[in-house]
Amino acid sequence: MISLVSEYTDGKGRHARGWLFFDAECKFCTRIARWLAPILERRGIALAPLQDPRVGALLGLSREELLFEMRLLLSDGSQFGGAEAAVALAREIWWGRPLLWVSRIPGMMEVLRKGYRWVAANRSCAAASCPASEVSRRA
Repeated sequence: MISLVSEYTDGKGRHARGWLFFDAECKFCTRIARWLAPILERRGIALAPLQDPRVGALLGLSREELLFEMRLLLSDGSQFGGAEAAVALAREIWWGRPLLWVSRIPGMMEVLRKGYRWVAANRSCAAASCPASEVSRRA
């Protein structure tokens, strides 16, 4: 496994507290990532595309699995995907806290997971066929 500390530093050469990996071939994902970048960078969380060849090895996932959902990897090795990643990010941003509170209501994490999967399956990818849509159709 690739070491997060040795392989990933932020744009200024500092080691990040965590990394949010997003689908850079998806216009919707890229737009959201650009919007979140300055907010997360102030909190020590850097962004990188899931398409970076090091990411699959780092997370231990195939390319198809990588593009299924966004991934959050913290420097302590904690890894989150999809709705869980959104909730983990909500802990970092004061205005995201309501999502964290909602996620604690019994049964709501499943609702959030289904909502995330629906958005992921219906997003528009820049690529001719969206791997995330194909994976979600099989699931």
